[in-house]
Amino acid sequence: MMQPAKLTLPEIVTQPQAWTESIRVVEKLQSKIAEFDLQNYDLLVFIGCGSTYYLSLSAAGVMQTLSGLNSRAAPSSEALLSPKTIFPTGKRVALCAISRSGTTTETLRAVEKFASQDIGEVIVITNGRDTPLSKMGKINLVIPTGFDHSIAQTRSFSSMYLSAVGLACVVGRHDSLFALLKDLVPIGQKIIKEYEGQAKELGENREINKFFFLGSGIRYGLACEASLKLKEMSLSVSEPFHFLEFRHGPISMVDSKTMVIGLLSEENYFQEQAVLDEVKRLGAETITIGEQEATFCFNSGLPESIRGILYLPVLQLIAVYRSLVFGLDPDKPRNLNAVVTLDHIK
Repeated sequence: MMQPAKLTLPEIVTQPQAWTESIRVVEKLQSKIAEFDLQNYDLLVFIGCGSTYYLSLSAAGVMQTLSGLNSRAAPSSEALLSPKTIFPTGKRVALCAISRSGTTTETLRAVEKFASQDIGEVIVITNGRDTPLSKMGKINLVIPTGFDHSIAQTRSFSSMYLSAVGLACVVGRHDSLFALLKDLVPIGQKIIKEYEGQAKELGENREINKFFFLGSGIRYGLACEASLKLKEMSLSVSEPFHFLEFRHGPISMVDSKTMVIGLLSEENYFQEQAVLDEVKRLGAETITIGEQEATFCFNSGLPESIRGILYLPVLQLIAVYRSLVFGLDPDKPRNLNAVVTLDHIK
């Protein structure tokens, strides 16, 4: 019998190696991205399915923050089935399609439908080399080193996310920020080495029966992804929320068997910490991750807009070790396939 987590755990702990390629891929196409001149578009829409939809949520926030370009995210299925709710009439729109495999049915069909409308150009971000999607964009950011072979996305998510951040730096003409992206690699390695044991201890806490991940701004999509990883790998009850939204109903679920994990920002630290202090008074265990003054500290010295990737490894590790303590194999989450292909979607 194959050892559980034989794929997932190595993919998590080695992911910073793929980040180097993520940066290099954007750097290689930097002049082509500049020629694209996305600033001439009215809107940039990021699409994906599952993990890559959550990636799109954060990527859109980073793009709008760094470039000022109006950006939003949507599931690929919505862009395909309900395009009038996604793409405004009479506007020049660019589409950024994100897929680990490069073969996800909804994303391929959504790109084809978008291209047929002749309202703008396509950018692709994928780990799948020589796949249908990898050839469909005017700009194709392909990061094969980031491809992971386990079903739940970990290394692939972070590698594609970093390329999206690099894309935003280039579009926003932030050369100095783009140059700083390479510093994320050794910092990520340090975080994994320093905190894996602590993440394992948290994941193995059998007393907890539900989790909430809180993140706001560009961190909300990352909170969604962290929650999804825990669901997929360990079949745990887990939900993501914006920090202050958590008070508006979901806080009623908090008790002594609840863990609330906060993805802290610097800009809104005190408002976010106030929410965590409140749920702690209600009996929940609270865990924080952020630059400083957190359970897990980056101490990166990097600007907040480009360091979102650093939240991911620890949260992925918690999911893996929770899976293992309950006798599950995170390499093979229940009812899931690595790629979703749908014959009925045309």
